[in-house]
Amino acid sequence: MLHPGLRKRNWSKVAWMGVGLLLFAIVFFSPQWNATTDPLGETVYLSEQGKLAVGLFLLAVVWWVFEVVPIGVTGIAIGVIQALFMIRDPRVAMTDFLDPSVWFIIGSLVIGRAFTKTGITKRIAYRMLIIVGERTSMIYLGCFMLTALLTMVMAHTAVAAAIFPVLFTIYGMYSPDFKPSNFGKGLFIGMAFSAGAGSIVTLLGAARGAVALGYYSDIVGRNISFFELSKYMFPVGWSMVLIIWLYMLVMFPPEQKTVPGLRDRAKLLSGKTGPIKMKELATLFIVVSCLAMLTIQAFIPELQHISRSAIILVGTLMFFILRILRVDDLEEIPWNIVLLFGGAMSLGFCLWETGAARWLAVQWLGVIQNAPWFWFVMGLALLMLIMTNLVMNVAAVAILLPVGLVIAEYLNVSPELVLFSSLVVAGMPFLFLIGAAPNAIAYESSQFSAGEFFKAGIPASIILLLVLMVFVRWIWPWMGMPTSAS
Repeated sequence: MLHPGLRKRNWSKVAWMGVGLLLFAIVFFSPQWNATTDPLGETVYLSEQGKLAVGLFLLAVVWWVFEVVPIGVTGIAIGVIQALFMIRDPRVAMTDFLDPSVWFIIGSLVIGRAFTKTGITKRIAYRMLIIVGERTSMIYLGCFMLTALLTMVMAHTAVAAAIFPVLFTIYGMYSPDFKPSNFGKGLFIGMAFSAGAGSIVTLLGAARGAVALGYYSDIVGRNISFFELSKYMFPVGWSMVLIIWLYMLVMFPPEQKTVPGLRDRAKLLSGKTGPIKMKELATLFIVVSCLAMLTIQAFIPELQHISRSAIILVGTLMFFILRILRVDDLEEIPWNIVLLFGGAMSLGFCLWETGAARWLAVQWLGVIQNAPWFWFVMGLALLMLIMTNLVMNVAAVAILLPVGLVIAEYLNVSPELVLFSSLVVAGMPFLFLIGAAPNAIAYESSQFSAGEFFKAGIPASIILLLVLMVFVRWIWPWMGMPTSAS
């Protein structure tokens, strides 16, 4: 016989599953939605497939937030529903699960597994604890700063995958039974948030920056350099890292202010790891080589045609060729997260290719196109924030930024303000696990639910917008960024 509490939770999941299906049914049976006109005068129609894509999105959000089934299963359902209702060709919908971005995540997760198996994560974890000490607040700060620093020189997905086992080791010393706690929630959610904040500082943290600069160059006719981008993004990114630290202390105050004897334990365990081993050196060499190649790409245009996923997967192959990892280690990969991200990619492409994302974006842009420059920039940023939580941030940039830049010219609004504000919010999707790979990787800790992540993300997103307001209105103009196009 089921425990009453378990029975209640099961019925709750069934109810929310029904809500998701009901929303899809309402959209499915609703009359065709009206066309809209974009700010440039072009009529944008919403096809029947586009309408169903919106319904699928509503279903997926409800199922993901309330975890009516494992998040990976919801990812599979996204592909299945597209096939059943012919929203897209099944061969296309299912192929999205093998998108290069998904393979990049698999490669990043394999790197994390190699770090764990060789003992590198323990070395890093013990060294960090020796430095930051026994106060849980400083452990928060040390972990978040390390995450943000790494995302300035490597992809935030790879950083999250590599740092995750380090945090897991640290948390094991705080709570040997690994039961969920405030400290665990704050540690892993804060890591995901910090990965996003750090990734906006340079072009190396994520692909969205390079894509956005490409659109900017084509439309505005001016190039933004690597260092010009970092000049304006550095203060925003690192302000958010510190705010995230303070926010986690308030939102998830650790049950213990200190962990007595933690530094001594870390020193003892660090000593037991012994001298660095050949497999550790080989792992570090492979990872550093991959990161070096990814970094060089940002500066050498001739190399930019090489897929990031291919570079990461070369490293993955080397782990097995050198027998650092074995086939059995693939069983330790969190395939639930891979399926989640595959489903998110499929959903994002579905909204994009059916025109649903553009139709929704135009509806909002029509509202803000005549607003004063400040509210136009912030309105576009709000839309970008919403979109980047729903689809891939690269897709969100591709949908919104070109139109935003064109409208900015007509309103005599600085295109730099549009570009940089869009990149800030595109890098920090704090609401849904599907918003960014670090969010999904952090979920693997089992310290929080998708609903708890969403609840933590609402105030964090509001804070992000408030911080952006300050930079748009005062700090960036003070730093030399124009507010008008002329």
